[in-house]
Amino acid sequence: MQLRVLFSFLFCAILFSGFSQVSVGIIGSATPGGWDTDTDMVQSPDSAHLWSIVLNLVQGEAKFRQDNAWDINWGATGYPTGIGTQGGPNIPIPAPGEFTVTFNSITGAYSFSVRSDIGIIGNATPGGWNDDTNMFQDQADTNHYFITLVLSAGEAKFRQNDAWTVNWGAVDFPSGIGTLNGPNIPIANPSKYLIDFNKSTGAYSFTEIAEYTAIGIIGSATPGLWDTDTDLTKVAGSPNLWRVNLVLNNGEAKFRANDAWTYNWGDTLFPIGIGIAGGGNIPVDSGEYQITFNTETFEYQFLLIGNYQTVGIIGSATPGGWGASTALDQDPADKSIWKKRLILIDGEAKFRADNDWTVNWGGAAFPTGIAEQDGANIPVPAGEYKITFNSTTGEYNFELLVIFGAVGIIGPATPIGTWDADVDMTKDAVDESFWSIASIDLTDGEAKFRAEDAWTVNWGIAQFPTGVGTQDGPNIPIVAGTYRVTLNSASGEYAFGEPSSTIDLLKSNSVSIAPNPAKDVLNIQITAAELKGDAHIILFDMQGRRVLEQNITLENSTTINVSSLNAGSYLLHIANGKYMVGKNVVIVK
Repeated sequence: MQLRVLFSFLFCAILFSGFSQVSVGIIGSATPGGWDTDTDMVQSPDSAHLWSIVLNLVQGEAKFRQDNAWDINWGATGYPTGIGTQGGPNIPIPAPGEFTVTFNSITGAYSFSVRSDIGIIGNATPGGWNDDTNMFQDQADTNHYFITLVLSAGEAKFRQNDAWTVNWGAVDFPSGIGTLNGPNIPIANPSKYLIDFNKSTGAYSFTEIAEYTAIGIIGSATPGLWDTDTDLTKVAGSPNLWRVNLVLNNGEAKFRANDAWTYNWGDTLFPIGIGIAGGGNIPVDSGEYQITFNTETFEYQFLLIGNYQTVGIIGSATPGGWGASTALDQDPADKSIWKKRLILIDGEAKFRADNDWTVNWGGAAFPTGIAEQDGANIPVPAGEYKITFNSTTGEYNFELLVIFGAVGIIGPATPIGTWDADVDMTKDAVDESFWSIASIDLTDGEAKFRAEDAWTVNWGIAQFPTGVGTQDGPNIPIVAGTYRVTLNSASGEYAFGEPSSTIDLLKSNSVSIAPNPAKDVLNIQITAAELKGDAHIILFDMQGRRVLEQNITLENSTTINVSSLNAGSYLLHIANGKYMVGKNVVIVK
């Protein structure tokens, strides 16, 4: 009997000790640790899969993840409840407050309940008649409460402190004055609503937030005439922007949502305007256009796509001077994009089409800008550049190329063992910014990378085995071992991996970015099979600060939203735990 009891005790100890073998935390811009540090949740004593925490969150985004790593993480778009999926999107946290957060690591089910004395309840709400959905208190007016919710057809009421002692209702919808113990508020139309309530006056309102599954253009100018919409495509990472390239005839057009006239927009202005709900038909001139429509601001734009045989760069800074254009190479995937690697001298330049001044573009900004027809000459300092120009939007970028003759690794951790002499790296035959050492024995200590056997240009940061070195940055702490070492001298990215390339820095041509420069979104095209699948994206500014970070699933392409970032130069870093690659990008406004 004693043996059986002892065995039972040991079995239970082993079983329940298994609860602590993993951890689940919440991470994100809304959390105290941002995207850098998890806030660990508390495991239920009754279930290894139930986790909870009470903490203050700010407006932003969040995800759940296991063991402080991205290998297992959950996200979704729902708030205040949802079902998180592996590698899913970030969860939106709409306003600051103190939250009780619960999560089930088996089902992915989660809930966020903000601490509040006012909630909404009813069979139209997520919690039914059993659970209040707490509302956010307005910090500027403590009588005002708000929340955005998806409601079902049904009824609802407002109540205080999760109890029926004080509650408000009325028969009016979508707005009215709730009275104490009044009738249920009827919700006839299931939809997403911004709900407002004032506990002092009882005033409430339900403002429908229209959600569009499709945005199309329709009319006599379009291929489908007035019978069939031509759908626009939502720009990934920019939820309100829709776009299509389309050949139009002389005629009229309107934008509408969900292939129906319930939501439609028009105006009398062309090629740019602001759509008016139920407004007039837009007059359209024939041509091929890049058409955009914004479902938040209702701005629309028809940008004429020129069918140019050639686009070139011309001017005193170019090899042909003002007498002859130097042709740019057209992107086979996008006829608006033109590129060239070119050595330029101090001077000025413009872009022009078909070797003629009839269509030409210029701008006063350098190295990036948005050129205008017949605009100013672009001032250009001498250098070798990768030039990119968009003949539809006018966006241009001159990326200065710095080509080093030698790059090495130096420091006490190297075989030479001093700060006086470099161990030279090998330059890639195709990518002049990619340097590597196939195998090197390093000892415990420190090291840096530098160019031309001098300290004028050097890279370092206190991270190992991978990092993004900055000019004159701190020494890299080295752990003894045999490594394959790689460096991208254009971005400062480095990796110390096993000679079999367990961690490998890929060449920058593994990824292409368009447009570059960009205004609102970066379209990322993946050519390296090693990067496909779950990956982590970081955007660094030139001071090495992380300004954007998110998890994505990479297939052949993806898009990230950069509309909130300031104009300037950035480094896009993509990694999946085994491989990484960097790309310089420019954002213009």
